Amino acid sequence: MKYEEYIDTLKLALCPDSIQPCLQALWYDARGDWDTAHGIVQQIDDAIAARIHAYLHRKQGDEWNSKYWYRRAGSTFPEHSSFDQEWESLVNMLLE
Repeated sequence: MKYEEYIDTLKLALCPDSIQPCLQALWYDARGDWDTAHGIVQQIDDAIAARIHAYLHRKQGDEWNSKYWYRRAGSTFPEHSSFDQEWESLVNMLLE
């Protein structure tokens, strides 16, 4: 799937089951459903899920918790990245 195709799925009423869970989490986040997005990544124990988990807590305003998850993901806290930039970067990383 290409980025533009993924963006088109955001117009659907339901998240497609055919996309991987981390992309589903980002789908729900883009649709304003932080709790569902968080619930998805909380159940996955790998670096990319930790990275999305970090982003979600940063977006929530929980900087301390987000920094913990960035460390778990082997990443650094993005001091100068907007939420939209980080979201787009995560989606593109998953679609590669």
